[in-house]
Amino acid sequence: MKREKKDERIQELIEIFKKQNTFFLLDFKNMTVAQSIELRKALRKDSHALKVVKNRLALKALQPTAPKEFRNMFEQPTALAYTSHNPIGLAKALKDFAAQNKVLSVKGGMLEGHLFASEKFEDITKLTSRQALLGKFAYLLSYPLNRFVQTLQAPLAGMGRLWHQYQNKK
Repeated sequence: MKREKKDERIQELIEIFKKQNTFFLLDFKNMTVAQSIELRKALRKDSHALKVVKNRLALKALQPTAPKEFRNMFEQPTALAYTSHNPIGLAKALKDFAAQNKVLSVKGGMLEGHLFASEKFEDITKLTSRQALLGKFAYLLSYPLNRFVQTLQAPLAGMGRLWHQYQNKK
């Protein structure tokens, strides 16, 4: 690879590491080209991305402040899966693909800026997505108000039923 091409790749990786605070490092050494294309299509559906990286170039692109444990993950063939909006969805998609094809393993990565090892990946896939958590939070906030309104409406509803029964008797 020519020097200009290497510099271009390093700049791409620097941009990815700056913009994304969630990415997973994958070991894909037994994956076929067809499986790789299938994985990329599945990830692209949900606006996720997968990039195969050269370890030396990725290490040059990392900031000097990157943890040593994270630098050590760049051994053997490495692919970088990243997203900007739904990290739990990406983790679940990777887990599903790995379960179906048994050729993909997660080395570790960063989740919302926090380093994790491969052992924690299973725990990450069990987390609830941000949208689902926000929905539950909104429901919990609105529930007392809904109950209060129902309590205020109860006497009027009872009076309405009583009036309806009174009219039916006549």
